[in-house]
Amino acid sequence: MPARSLRAQLLRRLLAPVAVLLALGAASAYRLSLAPASDAYDQALADIALALGERIRVASDGYAVDLPAAAERALRTDRYDTIYYQVRAPDGTRIAGDAGLPDPPEGARAQDGVIRYETRYGGELVHVVAMLVPCGGRICTVQVAETGNKRRSLARTILLSSLVPELLLAAAALAMVWFGVKRGLAPLEALSAEIKARSARDLRPVDAGHAPLEARPLVDALNHLLVRVAEAAENQRRFVANAAHQLRTPLAGLQSHTELALAQELPPACRAELEQVHRAAIRTARLANQLLALARAEPGGVSAERFAPLDLRSIVEASADEWVHRSLARGVDLGFELAPAPVRGDALLLREALANLIHNAIEYAGAGARVTVRTGARDGAAVLEVEDDGPGIAPAERERVLERFYRIPGTPGEGSGLGLAIVREIAQAHGAALEVGAGAGGRGCRVVLRFAQA
Repeated sequence: MPARSLRAQLLRRLLAPVAVLLALGAASAYRLSLAPASDAYDQALADIALALGERIRVASDGYAVDLPAAAERALRTDRYDTIYYQVRAPDGTRIAGDAGLPDPPEGARAQDGVIRYETRYGGELVHVVAMLVPCGGRICTVQVAETGNKRRSLARTILLSSLVPELLLAAAALAMVWFGVKRGLAPLEALSAEIKARSARDLRPVDAGHAPLEARPLVDALNHLLVRVAEAAENQRRFVANAAHQLRTPLAGLQSHTELALAQELPPACRAELEQVHRAAIRTARLANQLLALARAEPGGVSAERFAPLDLRSIVEASADEWVHRSLARGVDLGFELAPAPVRGDALLLREALANLIHNAIEYAGAGARVTVRTGARDGAAVLEVEDDGPGIAPAERERVLERFYRIPGTPGEGSGLGLAIVREIAQAHGAALEVGAGAGGRGCRVVLRFAQA
């Protein structure tokens, strides 16, 4: 299923019930408010009919309505509707008013002496009140009708007056649900932020104390997974470290024996084969040392308790003589620009990182290249930098060369592709930033490690 927002889901699921309740509430308010208002209008018509009934007179020649012209104008005057009336004699003949006003429908019942009904007259729907009134000892009929303009206007007013508060209430309810869910999900967002802020090396269990009860099973499952991942990583690190450690002794012995054998007088063909074995032993011994260094630098292999105040300049100075001799043998000019660079760290791992950086620069810069090692403080950070003016690393490859066992296609030499991966692990263990870029003038390669100053 596609990922969905809990807030959006709750709002969607609440929207239909809220809309139904809103419609029911508006309809109920409309009916409850309209009925009394309609009764009031009908009562006004009944009052007119009653007044007309009182104006019926019995004459020698029949019945008549004593209604002055001014009174009739006042009766018919209405701001919104047209008023009609009709007075009928006991025999049904019209005495006064508008002719043809329809009679009440069959079966209509009087309520309090008044019959209320709706009919069409003059092409319009009209509301009619019919009343039986005494006239000369007999019964006359009075009908008063009006169009429905003000009733419809009243209905709209009632509907709007009931609907607007309902809409505001619904909007307020949805807003409270939105912010309530947001506030309720705040612990989950905080938990998510905590997990995102962790590095791949931090496999500590997540604190479930601040998680909602509903999220506890998820946090517990995550913690169990982190424990299993940590155990698997530790087992892998221990295996690599043990295997590399076990290989170092026989490889060192093989290297020594081949060196002793090469010091003897040997036939040319035998010497060539032995030199190849010697080079393979050296490469394999370096690979074993790199695997051991990688295992030490991985999560679980480094303890911050072993960190101590150090100076990167001192670490470089302690190894300078060894690397100067190696660079001379490869025809590389190795120089140093050293300034104090205090850090807290593991001296053994920092020496390993430095060794891999210098080895890579000497190995791949080529004969006649210049390699410069720098230490110092820049912008509040302690810096270790190795720069060469060799062929460099293409921008598209600068991230990939940090992967384990990755070598740029066509790269000369016999490296294993672990050097920069080891440097990255050591940098992460020390909380340092690793940057791979071009050297001065866009030539060569520059690798920079930036540490927080001690």
